[in-house]
Amino acid sequence: MDENELLLLGLLINHSQHGYQLNEFIERGLGHVTNMKKGNAYATLGRLAKEGNINLEITQEGNRPQRKVYSITPAGEARFYDLLRNNLSHSERMVFAIDVGLMFIERLPREEAITCLTNRLALLKKKLAEQHAGLERETVPGGSSDYQPGQEHGLGVNLALQHVLHMQRAELGWLESTLEELGRT
Repeated sequence: MDENELLLLGLLINHSQHGYQLNEFIERGLGHVTNMKKGNAYATLGRLAKEGNINLEITQEGNRPQRKVYSITPAGEARFYDLLRNNLSHSERMVFAIDVGLMFIERLPREEAITCLTNRLALLKKKLAEQHAGLERETVPGGSSDYQPGQEHGLGVNLALQHVLHMQRAELGWLESTLEELGRT
């Protein structure tokens, strides 16, 4: 399952966009729900074009640099819906990088382990506060984000953002209870 393909095809399903638009929106509007980087986005777009899922048209306005404009093909729409159904109906195993460190936490002196987890807690609280502020800034009445060029956001983007925030709040609660437990023993 390739979430990057799903994301890019989904962003192209309503209208054509050039690479800069796609990357700008992913970075500014979806940074909370995806780790896709510019290089990976362009590589995925190239693969999708090679497979016939998207078309690529080179355009130029005046003296401006050439732009690659991407649009979805009927095959790409079919691929999008296959990926979407697969993504929504399957549960992947959750793997958290912290779990590897937790397996060896006893190797650190207790106070150092508590300090490390306290630092993680502080960073998570800061991230949650920044995301909450960013979401308030990005969301307009009716739950639509103004970052998507030419496409209104609705339920789906809000559900994805809520899911991320819910998972981060769960980690926050876990960290707080773990630190409390470590402080008692």
